[in-house]
Amino acid sequence: MKYGLWVLIAFFSLSVQAVTLPELQQRFSQQPVLRAEFEQQRSISGMTKPLKSSGELLISQQKGLWWAQQKPFPLTLLLDDKRMVQTLAGQPPQVVTADNNPQMFQFNHLLTALFHADSQALDQNFALQFSDLGKSQWRLVLIPKTTPLDKLFKRITLNGAQFLETIDIDDMQSDATHIRFFNQRTAPQTLTAEEQQRFAS
Repeated sequence: MKYGLWVLIAFFSLSVQAVTLPELQQRFSQQPVLRAEFEQQRSISGMTKPLKSSGELLISQQKGLWWAQQKPFPLTLLLDDKRMVQTLAGQPPQVVTADNNPQMFQFNHLLTALFHADSQALDQNFALQFSDLGKSQWRLVLIPKTTPLDKLFKRITLNGAQFLETIDIDDMQSDATHIRFFNQRTAPQTLTAEEQQRFAS
C-alpha cells in the first residue's frame, strides 16, 4: 500500500511540474534534426478570404532551415548562417546575405531561433512572456522591442508541447498569420543523403 502511494505521489509530482523556458530550450537543443509539415493561413485586411499555403520543412542544427511550400505553388526557402536562398519555380534563385540585405537576413534568421526557442537570440529583439499552460503545454509571446521589428509586428505567439505546434503573427497592418505544424519527426537524428542535397543547393 505504501509503495503504491509513493508511486502515485511521484506520478502526480511529475505531472504538475511546470515547464520553463530554459527547460524548453534544452529540450529543443536535443533535437539535432526536425522534420514536419505545415499549413499556413494569412488573413489580410480588405480581403474576404484568407490566403492558404502548405508544405514541409526540415531543420538541422548544423545546416539550417529548409522550408518547402508545395501549395498553392512551389516555393523553397533555404536559410543558413550565411545566406537565405528563395527559389520560385521557373525563376532563378534569389540570394539574400547579411551584406546585401541585413534587415531581411536578420528577420529570416529569427525563424531558426523560433524553432529552437533560443531565448538568448530572441531576447535581443523581443520582450519574452513565457507561460506554462499545464499538461506539458506552453506559450511564448514575443513583443518586438527593436527596429524594424517593432514597426512590423505587434506580437508573435508560439504554442506547443513536445514540439512547436503553432505560430501566430499579428502585424502592425492588422493582418494575421497562423501557421500550424504537424507530423513532427526527429528520427533519424542525422540527415539522409537526400536531405543533405537540399542544403547543398
